[in-house]
Amino acid sequence: MNTTNDYVAFVALDWADKTHAFARHFVAANTTETGTFAANPEALHAWLEELHTKSSDGRVALALESGRNSLLYALLEHPWLEIFPVHPATCHRFNAAFRPSGAKDDIPDAKILLTVVMQHRDKLRQLRPDSAQTRELAALVLARRHAVDRRTQLGSQLRTILKGYFPQALELIGDNLERPVALDFLQRWPDLASVQKVRPATLRGFYNQHTVRRPKLIEDRIALITSARPLTSDAAVIGPAVMQVTMFVELLRVLEKHVERLEARVAEVFAAHPAAAFFRQLPGAGPALAPRMLVAFGDDLNRYRQASHFQMASGVAPVQEKSGNQCWVHWRWNASSFLRQTLVEWAGQTVLYSTWARTYYFRQKRYGKKHQTILRALAFKWIRIIWRCWQNHEPYDESRYLDALRRRRSPLTADIEHGLAA
Repeated sequence: MNTTNDYVAFVALDWADKTHAFARHFVAANTTETGTFAANPEALHAWLEELHTKSSDGRVALALESGRNSLLYALLEHPWLEIFPVHPATCHRFNAAFRPSGAKDDIPDAKILLTVVMQHRDKLRQLRPDSAQTRELAALVLARRHAVDRRTQLGSQLRTILKGYFPQALELIGDNLERPVALDFLQRWPDLASVQKVRPATLRGFYNQHTVRRPKLIEDRIALITSARPLTSDAAVIGPAVMQVTMFVELLRVLEKHVERLEARVAEVFAAHPAAAFFRQLPGAGPALAPRMLVAFGDDLNRYRQASHFQMASGVAPVQEKSGNQCWVHWRWNASSFLRQTLVEWAGQTVLYSTWARTYYFRQKRYGKKHQTILRALAFKWIRIIWRCWQNHEPYDESRYLDALRRRRSPLTADIEHGLAA
């Protein structure tokens, strides 16, 4: 770590929508300044140029709350800045320690950040940005996830509307309302009255065109349409509901188009990434999860000096608290939800492709553990394994890990040999 004398100045920046507050200390003059400037690009760059001039082109340590990505991109363009992100929870707790009243103000908050970077820099981790490829991939997979979540939300809202006036539709188009067969059906026949006017041959043709090829399923749906009775015949209910269904169908079509574009770009960037081969061969890491796993680990091998650091940063490791004779374990709140989601979702996929992961899953099931609890514990184990492979630049080898389990006489080995993996 750099000592105080390595920096000509220490700066803290408290980000806000309208104004940014700052506190800065110049080492040679032993002076501290505070102030604010407008939250716009022109004011930010003018402030940075002034800071560079005042620091005589020397190196400056700058602290700001983590998560302010829009501001980080601008700061990263200045190589003389060494940036130390500070977790918002750390800032909040320092603030509570210094101001028990709970009062909050931007300049005092900046002073707290300045104290943290000057006196507790050994507890912080300097920001070392990933390559442009990795950063683009990170933005793409996050954008895709948000779009998919939005699509799921719209599908849920559409289902709720259908239940209120046309519940039979849910049996006629299946559970996944985002599929083309569902959207095309609702666009052509948004209510029971319209679909009951259609000839059976037309319906058979529709289902066949949408790859619904099981004759019995098609005939059951046609029989349901013939015998169905409307939940309500009130035009005051049906009319607005049909308009809403039409709106959601169009929104889902547009969203699906953009999800496909994002996925195509993710695949393109991932394929060109030098680390793609390592993450592509992980068990269960398909087109969606392999890029997300790459982003989770990033380029900097020193970002997590131990596997346990990664386990904690991802939120997979639980928190243990002790007080007196009491001890309890709870969920880790101050962690990236997207990172945790990536690792837990991937752990779930490994149950299908990894012998030891599948055996571990069903072993825990027999002990009465819940599905999500098992997947978090499995992700915890996987992080340790993949972190070591990543550090050593060695691809994961299932047979090698199974041999290691046998040498350690792991209980999983006996279950595997006795076929207890299901």
